[in-house]
This record gives sequence, C-alpha cells and structure tokens, in this order.
Amino acid sequence: MTDRHAIDALLAAASPDRAPLPTAEERRRLREELHLSRAQLAAALGVSASTIGGWEAGREPGGEQREKYAYFLEGAAAKLNAAAAATATVPDDVPAQEPAEPEPADALDDVEELPVPQACVLCGQPARHQVEGFPQHLDPAECAATAPAPAAEPAPDADVAAPGRAADAKPVRPGRMEPPQRPAQPARSGRQSGRGGGHGVKVAPVGRRVQATTDLPDPIGSAVAAALEEHGGDVEAATAALVKRAIPDAMALLDHTRKGGRYDIVAHPWLPEILRKQTARGADQVWEARPKWTRPELPAGQHEVTALDINGAYLSALKTHLPLGQLEHSEGNHHDRKRSGLHLITPPVWDHDAVLPNPLGNRDEPGPLWVTEPTLRLLLRVSGPKYGLCDPPEIHESWTSGATEGLLEKFRIALKDARDRAIADDDPVTLEYVKAMYAKFVSTLGESNYNRELYRTDWMHLIRAQAFANLWTKAFKAYDEGLMVVRAMGTDELHLIGDWRVVFPEGRGVTEVKVKDTYTVGNDPQQPENAPDGPA
Repeated sequence: MTDRHAIDALLAAASPDRAPLPTAEERRRLREELHLSRAQLAAALGVSASTIGGWEAGREPGGEQREKYAYFLEGAAAKLNAAAAATATVPDDVPAQEPAEPEPADALDDVEELPVPQACVLCGQPARHQVEGFPQHLDPAECAATAPAPAAEPAPDADVAAPGRAADAKPVRPGRMEPPQRPAQPARSGRQSGRGGGHGVKVAPVGRRVQATTDLPDPIGSAVAAALEEHGGDVEAATAALVKRAIPDAMALLDHTRKGGRYDIVAHPWLPEILRKQTARGADQVWEARPKWTRPELPAGQHEVTALDINGAYLSALKTHLPLGQLEHSEGNHHDRKRSGLHLITPPVWDHDAVLPNPLGNRDEPGPLWVTEPTLRLLLRVSGPKYGLCDPPEIHESWTSGATEGLLEKFRIALKDARDRAIADDDPVTLEYVKAMYAKFVSTLGESNYNRELYRTDWMHLIRAQAFANLWTKAFKAYDEGLMVVRAMGTDELHLIGDWRVVFPEGRGVTEVKVKDTYTVGNDPQQPENAPDGPA
C-alpha cells in the first residue's frame, strides 16, 4: 500500500500541461522593473541565484519550479500593468515623483516588521521596522537623523522649484489677466550636477552633511607619501617600512573609520575556556573549517584544469557577523540570527565528497566540535530547502553576543578602495601596504604581542572561517553552473574544469578571480597510454 500511496501522490502532483512562460528578455524585464534582485527571487522560489540567471538567459524550468516561476511572472506583469494604468490617470501638470532607490538585497537580510512602532535608534521617531534587532527607518526620507538642514530663504526672484517639488502656484484674482511669463532662467548649478563633463565635485556623507572627497583625510595615501619621501623614493625601503608598521596603522585606520559608529565594542573581553590554548604552542578548541579537498576521481580522458586565485579573500571576509560584547553561554538546539559567536554542534553526514568539498572542511574525528558562526550559518544554509544537500547540524551549546555584519564595513571599504586605486595606478607600495594591513589585522587579533589594542580571538576565528565559507560558496556556484570542481584549498585556491569565465569575472578586483596555473590531467582518449609518439 505504501508504494501505491506514493504513486497516487505523484500522479496527483503531476500536470500534463506546462505553465506558459514569457520570453527570456521579458522574464528579466519583469524582475528588474520591480527592483528585485536575482537573490531575492531565488530565495522565494527555493533555487539558486544562478538558476534564475539561467532562466533569464533562455533555459526552461520544469516541474514545480516552473509552476512557481510562472506564478511569479504572471503576478509581476499584473502589478506593473496596474502601476502603469495608475500613472496614466495622473494629470500632465503634476510632476512625477522620483522613485526611491531600492535598498541592496544583502542589506535587507535581517529586516523585520515591528508589531508596534518603536523609537528609531538614529532619530528617535517611531519606526515600523528593525534592522539586525535595532528599530530604524528603512527610507532615509522618513528618518529625522538624515533629514537635510533647513535651507536658506530663497532670493525674491527665485522661481525655480526645488527638485522633486512643484513650484507654488499663485492664485489669480477674477477680472485680472494672468501676468506674463518670465523668460526661462538659465539652469542652476544644483540642477546640472551629475551630468558629467569633468567639472563636478565628488562628495561623500560626513554625518548630516556632505564633504568633498578631496577634503577627506586619507590615512593610507598620507602614510605611503610620507614613507616614500622619508626613503628618498626608494620603493623597496618604503614598502618594508610600511609593512613593518602595518599593525598599528591598521588599528589607527579602524579607529578613524569607527568615528561616530553606532555600536560600542568590547576590545578586551573575558574569553571562555574554549578560546584558550591547550598548551603554550598548541591550539584552542575552535574548528575553522579550513578546506583542503581534492576530487577523488575524474572522468576518463584528458582534462585541462585551471587553478583560480580568489582575490582579497581575507579582505572580503571582514564582512561577517561579529559579536560586539562579551560572549555569553546558552544551551539548546537554537540559533539566534541576531547574535554571533561559537557553537558546539554535531555536524551532519556529508554524502557529496565525490563532487564537492564538505562545508566543515577536512575533519577525520567524529562527534561534536566547536565551530564558528560563519560555519554554522553555511551548514544551516546548505541543509535548507534552497540547497537540500544534508541534514541540519544539531546545536548543543553556544557562546554568543549581540552582533552586526557591518561592524568592520567602513574599515573594509577604506582598504578595498585603496587597493583598487593602487591596482589602477600600478602602485606596488600601496598594494603591499594594504595587503599587510588586513592580513596582519586578522592574524594578530588573538594572543599576539604585536596587537595590544584589540584582543578578540573570537573575531580572528570568525573572519578566517568566513573566508573559508566564501571559498566553499564559490565552489558550489561553479558546480551549480556545470563546471567540474577539482580542488578547493585554504581561502583562495579553486581548481576547475570547464569554461569558468562564464561563471566568474576575470581581473584583480576583490569580486574577480585571476588564473594561478593551468595544467592537464589524464590521457588523450585518441591515443593509448603506452602507444609510441610516432613512427620509429
């Protein structure tokens, strides 16, 4: 009877007619005009973002996924048609409102709607949402903390309306002729900004105001210029001096980017026993999930393998959920996304070693182990409906604190921008200096005699583990796009077979990859292994 029930359920779910879908171009247009990212749509449909990209390139979904996708596209078209119809009824003399720029999908991961409005942490006014547990306005226009200062009184002859507002119309008394229109005034400076031409002033937000970027302090550029001047333009000597002082300079840059920060951090917290080294030269109890995986077998034949180098792996890993305060202990199989730290888990069984590395890394010993927040989040993600690759891990106890993903974001962006400029300007001094800053920043967060300002061994483990999790995510993306994953090692090495340029952009930026090596594996199927190369 069990088999028959299964067959009946299968027949009930089957549909002889495939849901109709619009063209590939129309699919993409509908999503983009609703300001939805591929990641947002993929999460709703239970697939990967790369799968959405394939559908928008012409691939056809099947089964239940096709039904869901067709339902979304039909609803998206109806929503856009309704909006277009509403816009068509607006009188011509009413200026159109400029649409607000949509928030990036990544920034909305921890947004929740509040049942009762609470005071915004930025301006104190009632807010209907919370971000990472903190009540605040999602629209800057609603937040008093970001409202512009009152403008000066306009000159009496000013008749140009402010952007986004209609000019106040003066009533005309009965029996009087409407005054003649003034000649058109020349465009004012505020209206021609952003048109290009090389005459604009680039600005950046500084508190409530904006400031010209040329007037902002540049600690990295100033340090490089001073070192070159001190060593008479000797590139090697200046680089050596900057690398030597990379740790204190990184701490100074962190303080500089943290000015006016929203969160206070505990720089020297009490640490639980699991973060203390077992011996003088030994390790603590935290497992970082470092991958060192090689595919056990390749298909018969000859294969060209490309070893890719992931740029700025530790720099990208600075964007991770970091605990703000002292870690607190809890027990039970529960994960709070608003907190971050270390977790004792029993990991799930991994049955995909033949094609993909284990998200837990190479670990031979069975049983529970202490893992970091990035590792746990990765395991929970791959065990969820989007991936369905394993069972969820079992959490036994945790050491966590309230956390945020953006704690080091300004610090990371300052280093990334300096790195990008150094690459564009072919500046090896700045490039080596920046590399030393973020690499040594991470490596000295633990028990180090070189860094006395910030003692967060938990952060060191979390940032490293985030780099390993990022590499695993890239390996899965390659696998999901049809490439063959051959090796995954450390934070930045990924060996692939196939046209990897379709999946990953090539370059030196932190979102790009570059070729480290290419080599051939296997025998030419056209020639036996022991056959002579040619006639004797």
